[in-house]
Amino acid sequence: MKHLNVIARILCLIIAQASLAHAGDYKIVKTAQFMGTGGIDYVYADNDNRRLYVARGNQVLVFDEDTFQSVGSITNTRARGEAVDPVSNHGFCSSSPIVMWDAKTLAPIKTIPVQGRPDGIIFEPLTERIYVLSHSEPNVTVLDGKDGAVVGTIDLGGGPEEARSDSQGHVYINLEDKDSIAVVDVHTLKVTARYDISSKGGGPGGLGLDVKNHILFAMCHDPATCVVVNADTGKILTSLPTGKGSDGGGFNPATMEAFSSQGDGTLTIIKENSPTDFAVEQTVTTKPRAKTSTLDTKNNQIILITVERPTVNPVTATNAVAGISAPVAKHYQGPGMLDIIAVGK
Repeated sequence: MKHLNVIARILCLIIAQASLAHAGDYKIVKTAQFMGTGGIDYVYADNDNRRLYVARGNQVLVFDEDTFQSVGSITNTRARGEAVDPVSNHGFCSSSPIVMWDAKTLAPIKTIPVQGRPDGIIFEPLTERIYVLSHSEPNVTVLDGKDGAVVGTIDLGGGPEEARSDSQGHVYINLEDKDSIAVVDVHTLKVTARYDISSKGGGPGGLGLDVKNHILFAMCHDPATCVVVNADTGKILTSLPTGKGSDGGGFNPATMEAFSSQGDGTLTIIKENSPTDFAVEQTVTTKPRAKTSTLDTKNNQIILITVERPTVNPVTATNAVAGISAPVAKHYQGPGMLDIIAVGK
């Protein structure tokens, strides 16, 4: 009996230690759902004003970043992404034309005609400018955050997907179709370097940047991997596996972690142990197609979005060669639920 008591105490200790080891793991900590229509792309956290932006259909939906409650919308715009200049408190969305609004009141200010096909968008703090990305020329249209005036355009020589600023004079932009990262000088609006990452990964989607240590995290599609790059030299430091279908990523300097959100319903967390030591820390199960994300810097949470659409029966088609009938695809119809997901500890 004495031996049984000892074994029981040891088992309890092992279970307790295992529980402590996983107590700090990332998990879904909050969700919200909203019925609506239309597709989605990027989600953007305005951490200064504590608002969350999601472009869906012909409007930009606005939520309270802490409660996920709806607080309004910017209508009559078919946008892909959003960005806010926290100095002027002007918001912008990547539509054609660009819509500019007051980030405090959500009141529209003006529309700004641009060329290309606006997609990604970021705020560059050193020059207080908005960078609007396009897969067709011009690849970047640069706006003044104060008045929305077009400052210039940039030819990247490839299709941009996601961008990050180091606030020190450089903007780094994934070129998805060139398997590379373009470096832009924010003063001259010229490309000063292109970092080829094709030896380790192709089709970079999401992008993270450790500003302090000058390290880039390019989240690639083919293969599904994170390529870690020295932001000053373009030297590849390492590569790490991720989930499939990354379309968003970032870096949290408070935790020294990069993250990649994937369409296969996973979120990859990468720990920077040192500027030369990186490891996949955790893979979190989220929801299918939750492939874009943003960082809540107040709560150290990663916010993702996806849409759950009702389905109809698969279409049946006949293979002309084999003469076999089989389901080939599911088609979506009607409205669907917008899911907002927060992942934290």
